[in-house]
Amino acid sequence: MRNHPAVVLVAVLLSTLALPVSLTGASVALPDIGRDLHAGLAGVQWVVNGYNATFASFMLATGALADLFGRRLVYAIGVAVFVAGGLLASVADSIVLLDIARVLAGVGAAAAATSASALLAGAFHGRARARVFGVFGTTIGVGLAFGPSIAGLLIEGFGWRAVFAVPALATGAVLALVPLLPESRQPHPGRVDWPGTVSFTAALLLLIFGFVQGPDYGWTAPVILVAFAAAAALLVLFVRVERRRAEPMFDLALLASPRFVGICLAAATIVAVLVPLLVYLPSYLTTVVGLSPGAAGVTLILLTAPTLVLPLLSGAMTRLVPATAVTVVSVAVVAVGAGWATVVGPHADAVTLAGPLLTIGVGVGLSIGLLDAIAIGSVAPTRAATGAGMINTARLASETVAIAVVGAVLASTTGGRLADPGFTGGLRTVLWSMAGIASAAAVTVAVLVRRSPARAEPEPVPVG
Repeated sequence: MRNHPAVVLVAVLLSTLALPVSLTGASVALPDIGRDLHAGLAGVQWVVNGYNATFASFMLATGALADLFGRRLVYAIGVAVFVAGGLLASVADSIVLLDIARVLAGVGAAAAATSASALLAGAFHGRARARVFGVFGTTIGVGLAFGPSIAGLLIEGFGWRAVFAVPALATGAVLALVPLLPESRQPHPGRVDWPGTVSFTAALLLLIFGFVQGPDYGWTAPVILVAFAAAAALLVLFVRVERRRAEPMFDLALLASPRFVGICLAAATIVAVLVPLLVYLPSYLTTVVGLSPGAAGVTLILLTAPTLVLPLLSGAMTRLVPATAVTVVSVAVVAVGAGWATVVGPHADAVTLAGPLLTIGVGVGLSIGLLDAIAIGSVAPTRAATGAGMINTARLASETVAIAVVGAVLASTTGGRLADPGFTGGLRTVLWSMAGIASAAAVTVAVLVRRSPARAEPEPVPVG
């Protein structure tokens, strides 16, 4: 069975399923974590933000390390680090230790995710590769769709610590398969862009620190002002570093293509609406509406279930209309859903929320896979991997910052308690803002994708 493609597929799918579950599952557990560890909102937010921040900022670096030292080696290390972070989180007796564990898990998740894609690409070819990447995308969708409901059931049955322990233990089983996986690396690998990685990671963490701690310390506190100023300075440094390097982690030359920028904007906007709702809506449903964690998780299936079936529909639609038109429509549908979701209130139930949550989910589902295909098709074939890495980084950075910003708004309106009075009004403010931003993004994307001719209309990647 050594080097058998089926073993690669099983290992990759098992580890991949745990990554989105670890994000959405943690969001359902936040209220219980805060009560059990006597933690304020800022500390609890780092349970999600710490994981997402390191996941986002280490993806390109770990991808380069995999090319340099071997995909199987970096994959094994990533899975081991993710498992260690999850187990440490499950036994943490303070919010500080829990947050450190989540930061560690995010680094492992980045290494595992980038190496997993490379392992699949190396093990499968031709039509088989297209099929397995469709299954790969479906697995991510399943993790997003059912992560909240799985977490809710785990919390009700075993407590919040099971949300971290179960994914870690399940992923730990993958380590037994590592010796059976093939090793591969780039014939002529580039160097790891450490200056770019360090400056980007530090800027992102400082930016998130400012938004998360701002409501607690005060927005004019010297430490908050310094954090924002340092983040801005580091981003400027990052741009200068990337422009001067022969092999940058973030190829700024691709931003000269309006089409590519438009697709990245669409991807960033969609996750900036979806992921903060996955993080904070469970808390609203449990603390304000009064649902159990399990019921809150089931309600969120309305938001995520369309991601399991609609990618196939978007692929069919592109045979009738341009793929870029489907992209613009997907962003616009997300905007409509966010505006409609302002019906939230203490008496909202699954019936009231079904329409807006399903609408947002439809917009998200239409975009999955399609955006990646268009982005890769918008750049030269020799830069396809770089284009894929950039759109994924745009997604992760956008959702990480969006989670922090939404958390800052809700912390300010609720006095750091995530409860009414203040939670309903704050959530409505967030939703109206999301609707406005997504509407503006839809118009901007429509303009950008029309400003430059397509290299070729990409064949959509089937996901689902």
